[in-house]
Amino acid sequence: MLANYLIGLREGLEAALVVGILVAYVVKVGRPDVLPRLWLGVSAAVVLSLGIGALLTFGAYGLTFQAQELIGGGLSIVAVGFVTWMVFWMARTARSLKGELESGLDRALAGGAWAIVALGFLSVGREGIETALFVWATVQSTGGGATPMIGALLGILSAVAIGVAIHRGVMAIDLRRFFTVTGYFLVVVAAGVLAYGVGDLQEAGVLPGRASLAFDVSAAIPPTSPVGTLLQGLVGFTPAPSWLQLTAWLVYLIVVVPLVVRATRRRGPRRPSPSAPASPSLVHRTAGASE
Repeated sequence: MLANYLIGLREGLEAALVVGILVAYVVKVGRPDVLPRLWLGVSAAVVLSLGIGALLTFGAYGLTFQAQELIGGGLSIVAVGFVTWMVFWMARTARSLKGELESGLDRALAGGAWAIVALGFLSVGREGIETALFVWATVQSTGGGATPMIGALLGILSAVAIGVAIHRGVMAIDLRRFFTVTGYFLVVVAAGVLAYGVGDLQEAGVLPGRASLAFDVSAAIPPTSPVGTLLQGLVGFTPAPSWLQLTAWLVYLIVVVPLVVRATRRRGPRRPSPSAPASPSLVHRTAGASE
Protein backbone atom coordinates (compact mmCIF):
# COMPACT_ATOMS: atom_id res chain seq x y z
CA MET A 1 0.00 0.00 0.00
CA LEU A 2 2.82 2.42 0.87
CA ALA A 3 4.52 1.97 -2.50
CA ASN A 4 1.32 2.72 -4.39
CA TYR A 5 0.58 5.64 -2.08
CA LEU A 6 3.94 7.20 -2.95
CA ILE A 7 3.41 6.50 -6.65
CA GLY A 8 0.02 8.21 -6.55
CA LEU A 9 1.45 11.06 -4.46
CA ARG A 10 4.39 11.72 -6.77
CA GLU A 11 2.51 11.45 -10.05
CA GLY A 12 -0.50 13.31 -8.67
CA LEU A 13 1.64 16.13 -7.31
CA GLU A 14 3.48 16.45 -10.61
CA ALA A 15 0.15 16.72 -12.44
CA ALA A 16 -1.17 19.19 -9.85
CA LEU A 17 1.91 21.38 -10.26
CA VAL A 18 1.58 21.33 -14.04
CA VAL A 19 -2.09 22.31 -13.88
CA GLY A 20 -1.31 24.99 -11.29
CA ILE A 21 1.36 26.53 -13.51
CA LEU A 22 -0.97 26.58 -16.50
CA VAL A 23 -3.88 28.07 -14.54
CA ALA A 24 -1.66 30.71 -12.90
CA TYR A 25 -0.20 31.72 -16.26
CA VAL A 26 -3.60 31.95 -17.93
CA VAL A 27 -4.75 34.30 -15.17
CA LYS A 28 -1.45 36.22 -15.33
CA VAL A 29 -1.80 36.99 -19.05
CA GLY A 30 -5.42 38.03 -18.59
CA ARG A 31 -7.10 35.13 -20.41
CA PRO A 32 -9.39 33.52 -17.80
CA ASP A 33 -11.86 32.89 -20.63
CA VAL A 34 -9.78 29.88 -21.77
CA LEU A 35 -9.88 28.17 -18.35
CA PRO A 36 -12.97 26.06 -19.23
CA ARG A 37 -11.11 24.68 -22.27
CA LEU A 38 -8.06 23.92 -20.16
CA TRP A 39 -10.17 22.08 -17.59
CA LEU A 40 -11.91 20.18 -20.41
CA GLY A 41 -8.53 18.83 -21.55
CA VAL A 42 -7.54 17.95 -17.97
CA SER A 43 -10.87 16.15 -17.41
CA ALA A 44 -10.47 14.18 -20.64
CA ALA A 45 -6.99 13.07 -19.51
CA VAL A 46 -8.37 11.90 -16.15
CA VAL A 47 -11.16 9.94 -17.85
CA LEU A 48 -8.68 8.31 -20.24
CA SER A 49 -6.39 7.32 -17.36
CA LEU A 50 -9.28 5.77 -15.44
CA GLY A 51 -10.38 3.95 -18.58
CA ILE A 52 -6.91 2.51 -19.14
CA GLY A 53 -6.80 1.42 -15.50
CA ALA A 54 -10.16 -0.33 -15.83
CA LEU A 55 -9.11 -1.99 -19.09
CA LEU A 56 -5.91 -3.30 -17.52
CA THR A 57 -7.78 -4.55 -14.46
CA PHE A 58 -10.71 -6.28 -16.15
CA GLY A 59 -9.55 -6.79 -19.74
CA ALA A 60 -7.58 -9.98 -19.11
CA TYR A 61 -10.53 -11.97 -17.76
CA GLY A 62 -11.42 -14.95 -19.94
CA LEU A 63 -7.93 -15.25 -21.44
CA THR A 64 -5.82 -18.36 -21.09
CA PHE A 65 -3.21 -18.54 -18.32
CA GLN A 66 -0.38 -18.21 -20.84
CA ALA A 67 -1.98 -15.16 -22.45
CA GLN A 68 -2.50 -13.52 -19.05
CA GLU A 69 1.12 -14.13 -18.08
CA LEU A 70 2.33 -12.84 -21.43
CA ILE A 71 0.27 -9.65 -21.18
CA GLY A 72 1.16 -9.17 -17.52
CA GLY A 73 4.88 -9.62 -18.12
CA GLY A 74 4.95 -7.41 -21.19
CA LEU A 75 3.00 -4.57 -19.58
CA SER A 76 5.13 -4.78 -16.42
CA ILE A 77 8.26 -4.20 -18.49
CA VAL A 78 6.55 -1.35 -20.35
CA ALA A 79 5.58 0.17 -16.98
CA VAL A 80 9.20 -0.03 -15.83
CA GLY A 81 10.25 1.79 -19.00
CA PHE A 82 7.67 4.52 -18.43
CA VAL A 83 8.57 5.16 -14.81
CA THR A 84 12.31 5.10 -15.52
CA TRP A 85 11.86 7.64 -18.31
CA MET A 86 9.70 9.77 -16.01
CA VAL A 87 12.35 9.84 -13.28
CA PHE A 88 15.03 10.95 -15.76
CA TRP A 89 12.65 13.45 -17.40
CA MET A 90 11.96 15.17 -14.09
CA ALA A 91 15.66 15.21 -13.19
CA ARG A 92 16.50 16.76 -16.56
CA THR A 93 13.68 19.29 -17.03
CA ALA A 94 12.70 20.37 -13.50
CA ARG A 95 14.51 23.70 -13.80
CA SER A 96 12.89 24.58 -17.12
CA LEU A 97 9.46 23.02 -16.53
CA LYS A 98 7.67 26.31 -15.86
CA GLY A 99 9.15 28.01 -18.91
CA GLU A 100 8.36 25.09 -21.20
CA LEU A 101 4.74 24.97 -20.04
CA GLU A 102 4.29 28.71 -20.45
CA SER A 103 5.79 28.60 -23.96
CA GLY A 104 3.44 25.76 -24.85
CA LEU A 105 0.50 27.72 -23.49
CA ASP A 106 1.48 30.80 -25.53
CA ARG A 107 1.42 28.67 -28.68
CA ALA A 108 -1.89 27.10 -27.64
CA LEU A 109 -3.47 30.50 -27.04
CA ALA A 110 -2.49 31.47 -30.56
CA GLY A 111 -3.80 28.17 -31.92
CA GLY A 112 -7.39 28.44 -30.74
CA ALA A 113 -9.80 26.52 -28.51
CA TRP A 114 -8.80 22.98 -29.44
CA ALA A 115 -5.13 23.78 -28.89
CA ILE A 116 -5.91 24.72 -25.27
CA VAL A 117 -7.89 21.49 -24.81
CA ALA A 118 -5.02 19.49 -26.29
CA LEU A 119 -2.44 21.17 -24.04
CA GLY A 120 -4.44 20.38 -20.89
CA PHE A 121 -4.98 16.83 -22.08
CA LEU A 122 -1.34 16.15 -22.92
CA SER A 123 0.03 17.88 -19.82
CA VAL A 124 -1.97 15.66 -17.45
CA GLY A 125 -2.50 12.60 -19.64
CA ARG A 126 1.14 11.50 -19.49
CA GLU A 127 1.18 11.40 -15.70
CA GLY A 128 -2.24 9.73 -15.62
CA ILE A 129 -1.32 6.95 -18.04
CA GLU A 130 2.01 6.34 -16.29
CA THR A 131 0.23 6.13 -12.95
CA ALA A 132 -2.43 3.72 -14.22
CA LEU A 133 0.13 1.43 -15.83
CA PHE A 134 2.66 1.42 -13.01
CA VAL A 135 0.08 1.04 -10.24
CA TRP A 136 -1.46 -1.87 -12.14
CA ALA A 137 1.96 -3.48 -12.51
CA THR A 138 2.76 -3.11 -8.80
CA VAL A 139 -0.66 -4.47 -7.84
CA GLN A 140 -0.07 -7.51 -10.04
CA SER A 141 3.39 -8.06 -8.55
CA THR A 142 1.94 -8.12 -5.03
CA GLY A 143 -0.85 -10.54 -5.84
CA GLY A 144 -3.69 -8.08 -6.44
CA GLY A 145 -6.31 -6.98 -3.93
CA ALA A 146 -8.00 -3.69 -3.13
CA THR A 147 -5.45 -2.38 -0.62
CA PRO A 148 -2.82 -1.25 -3.18
CA MET A 149 -5.50 0.55 -5.19
CA ILE A 150 -6.69 2.33 -2.06
CA GLY A 151 -3.11 3.38 -1.38
CA ALA A 152 -2.77 4.87 -4.88
CA LEU A 153 -6.09 6.71 -4.53
CA LEU A 154 -5.07 8.15 -1.15
CA GLY A 155 -1.77 9.26 -2.67
CA ILE A 156 -3.54 11.07 -5.52
CA LEU A 157 -5.97 12.75 -3.11
CA SER A 158 -3.06 13.84 -0.92
CA ALA A 159 -1.30 15.24 -3.99
CA VAL A 160 -4.37 17.28 -4.93
CA ALA A 161 -4.61 18.67 -1.40
CA ILE A 162 -0.90 19.56 -1.36
CA GLY A 163 -1.12 21.14 -4.81
CA VAL A 164 -4.05 23.33 -3.73
CA ALA A 165 -2.22 24.31 -0.52
CA ILE A 166 0.92 25.30 -2.47
CA HIS A 167 -1.13 27.22 -5.02
CA ARG A 168 -2.87 29.18 -2.25
CA GLY A 169 0.44 29.95 -0.58
CA VAL A 170 -0.38 28.18 2.69
CA MET A 171 2.21 25.43 2.23
CA ALA A 172 5.75 25.29 0.86
CA ILE A 173 7.83 22.15 0.33
CA ASP A 174 11.22 21.47 -1.18
CA LEU A 175 9.96 20.01 -4.45
CA ARG A 176 13.44 19.30 -5.76
CA ARG A 177 14.23 17.11 -2.76
CA PHE A 178 10.76 15.51 -2.87
CA PHE A 179 11.11 14.43 -6.50
CA THR A 180 14.70 13.29 -5.96
CA VAL A 181 13.89 11.07 -2.97
CA THR A 182 10.74 9.62 -4.52
CA GLY A 183 12.65 9.09 -7.76
CA TYR A 184 15.16 6.83 -6.02
CA PHE A 185 12.33 4.95 -4.31
CA LEU A 186 10.50 4.42 -7.59
CA VAL A 187 13.67 3.06 -9.18
CA VAL A 188 13.81 0.38 -6.45
CA VAL A 189 10.11 -0.40 -6.93
CA ALA A 190 10.63 -0.55 -10.70
CA ALA A 191 13.41 -3.11 -10.24
CA GLY A 192 10.97 -5.36 -8.38
CA VAL A 193 8.30 -4.89 -11.05
CA LEU A 194 10.88 -5.76 -13.72
CA ALA A 195 11.76 -8.99 -11.90
CA TYR A 196 8.06 -9.81 -11.64
CA GLY A 197 7.56 -9.13 -15.36
CA VAL A 198 10.48 -11.41 -16.24
CA GLY A 199 8.91 -14.12 -14.06
CA ASP A 200 5.59 -13.74 -15.90
CA LEU A 201 7.31 -14.09 -19.26
CA GLN A 202 9.06 -17.20 -17.97
CA GLU A 203 5.70 -18.62 -16.88
CA ALA A 204 4.34 -17.89 -20.35
CA GLY A 205 7.25 -19.78 -21.90
CA VAL A 206 8.68 -16.73 -23.66
CA LEU A 207 11.82 -16.67 -21.49
CA PRO A 208 13.66 -19.76 -20.22
CA GLY A 209 14.91 -20.74 -16.78
CA ARG A 210 11.84 -20.47 -14.53
CA ALA A 211 12.74 -23.68 -12.69
CA SER A 212 16.31 -22.52 -12.02
CA LEU A 213 15.97 -20.69 -8.71
CA ALA A 214 18.67 -18.36 -7.42
CA PHE A 215 17.49 -18.94 -3.84
CA ASP A 216 14.33 -19.83 -1.95
CA VAL A 217 13.58 -18.18 1.40
CA SER A 218 9.87 -18.96 1.34
CA ALA A 219 10.19 -20.97 4.55
CA ALA A 220 11.89 -18.12 6.40
CA ILE A 221 9.84 -15.31 4.83
CA PRO A 222 6.51 -16.70 3.60
CA PRO A 223 4.95 -14.46 0.92
CA THR A 224 1.72 -14.20 2.94
CA SER A 225 3.47 -13.31 6.21
CA PRO A 226 3.43 -9.68 7.45
CA VAL A 227 7.13 -9.26 6.63
CA GLY A 228 6.78 -10.91 3.23
CA THR A 229 3.72 -8.80 2.39
CA LEU A 230 5.49 -5.62 3.50
CA LEU A 231 8.62 -6.34 1.44
CA GLN A 232 6.53 -7.38 -1.52
CA GLY A 233 4.49 -4.19 -1.37
CA LEU A 234 7.48 -1.89 -0.89
CA VAL A 235 10.14 -3.28 -3.23
CA GLY A 236 8.49 -6.17 -5.09
CA PHE A 237 10.36 -8.78 -3.05
CA THR A 238 10.16 -12.32 -4.44
CA PRO A 239 11.09 -15.10 -1.98
CA ALA A 240 11.99 -17.58 -4.72
CA PRO A 241 13.32 -15.74 -7.80
CA SER A 242 14.86 -17.42 -10.78
CA TRP A 243 18.41 -16.59 -11.78
CA LEU A 244 17.09 -14.55 -14.69
CA GLN A 245 14.80 -12.53 -12.40
CA LEU A 246 17.65 -11.86 -9.98
CA THR A 247 19.97 -10.89 -12.83
CA ALA A 248 17.41 -8.50 -14.30
CA TRP A 249 16.84 -6.91 -10.87
CA LEU A 250 20.56 -6.44 -10.22
CA VAL A 251 21.45 -5.19 -13.71
CA TYR A 252 18.61 -2.66 -13.65
CA LEU A 253 19.74 -1.20 -10.31
CA ILE A 254 23.44 -1.26 -11.22
CA VAL A 255 22.76 0.63 -14.45
CA VAL A 256 19.93 2.98 -13.49
CA VAL A 257 20.88 4.16 -9.98
CA PRO A 258 24.26 5.71 -11.00
CA LEU A 259 22.58 7.37 -14.00
CA VAL A 260 19.91 8.89 -11.74
CA VAL A 261 22.61 10.11 -9.34
CA ARG A 262 24.49 11.70 -12.25
CA ALA A 263 21.36 13.34 -13.65
CA THR A 264 20.43 14.72 -10.23
CA ARG A 265 23.91 16.10 -9.57
CA ARG A 266 24.14 17.56 -13.06
CA ARG A 267 20.96 19.47 -12.40
CA GLY A 268 22.50 20.80 -9.20
CA PRO A 269 20.83 22.83 -6.47
CA ARG A 270 19.68 26.32 -7.26
CA ARG A 271 20.24 28.76 -4.43
CA PRO A 272 17.95 31.79 -4.26
CA SER A 273 19.51 35.22 -4.44
CA PRO A 274 19.83 36.92 -1.01
CA SER A 275 18.15 40.02 -2.42
CA ALA A 276 15.20 38.07 -3.79
CA PRO A 277 13.20 36.25 -1.12
CA ALA A 278 11.57 33.03 -2.25
CA SER A 279 7.88 33.17 -2.98
CA PRO A 280 5.64 30.47 -1.51
CA SER A 281 3.39 30.50 -4.56
CA LEU A 282 3.05 27.51 -6.82
CA VAL A 283 4.58 29.23 -9.82
CA HIS A 284 7.85 29.88 -7.97
CA ARG A 285 8.03 26.51 -6.21
CA THR A 286 8.01 24.17 -9.16
CA ALA A 287 11.28 22.39 -8.47
CA GLY A 288 13.33 25.51 -8.96
CA ALA A 289 11.82 26.38 -12.34
CA SER A 290 13.16 29.59 -13.80
CA GLU A 291 11.12 32.51 -15.08
